[in-house]
Amino acid sequence: MTESAPGWPEPRMEHSPMDPARIQAMIENGLPGARAEVSGADGVHFEATVIASQFAGKLPLARHRLVYATLGELMGGAIHALALKTLTPEEAAARQG
Repeated sequence: MTESAPGWPEPRMEHSPMDPARIQAMIENGLPGARAEVSGADGVHFEATVIASQFAGKLPLARHRLVYATLGELMGGAIHALALKTLTPEEAAARQG
């Protein structure tokens, strides 16, 4: 146990590190039918590509909000940063040629 200097609060871990597989599962559970690929090696900064039919007709900001909603309070906490690419299935197919 780490001791604090007198007058200083005990140090505590606010959030445990996240892993890409857990974030992927949360996104896919929160957006039924979605496919997510998540990477990030440091436990707080991540990149994700999310393909979901729910994105159809939505601007990028609205798409990102849908993804953030699946992660709840973890955004800005355990997940410090999440770079997103959001595509509909049709957009993803067009990119693959």
